[in-house]
Amino acid sequence: MATTRQILEQPQSPFIQRIKSSGNISMNGSPMIDDKEEELSQSAFALFKAKEDEIERRKMEVKDRVQTKLGLAEEATRRLAEIREELEALTDPMRKEISAIRKRVDAINRELKPLGQSCQRKEREFKEALEAYNEKNKEKAIFVSKLVELVTESEKLRMTKLDELSKSIEISLR
Repeated sequence: MATTRQILEQPQSPFIQRIKSSGNISMNGSPMIDDKEEELSQSAFALFKAKEDEIERRKMEVKDRVQTKLGLAEEATRRLAEIREELEALTDPMRKEISAIRKRVDAINRELKPLGQSCQRKEREFKEALEAYNEKNKEKAIFVSKLVELVTESEKLRMTKLDELSKSIEISLR
């Protein structure tokens, strides 16, 4: 695509040069040779050309800046992808280990539940057996103390009878 500058700098045909030199055509169709008008149109054209050049220059600057930013963004994207890969590589072994440990903890919990219930049941049975043991032990202690009391009383009675017999034997032997 040719710019206005390139079009103006191209060599012109003799026909176009004659039209330029003959002047402009006015509203009523007669040629007018007016240097000031041509100077104004040339300065306007030069101004237009300068503005167009300025726009083209800014356009190129913006394009360069966009390309630079795009390059930086691509580089940052590439770095982020590398970091993401490294993080995934770091977390993968941990996830596997954690998952395995969690499964083992869950399995142990499943095993512990019936063991805990069995332990509670046996503790309850133990307490009941201990209470029964203690009760029987108290009962035994009561009976032992009663037995000791009865034996003691029996011995006293026997001693008294022995004493009486002994006195009666002494009396009869005399």
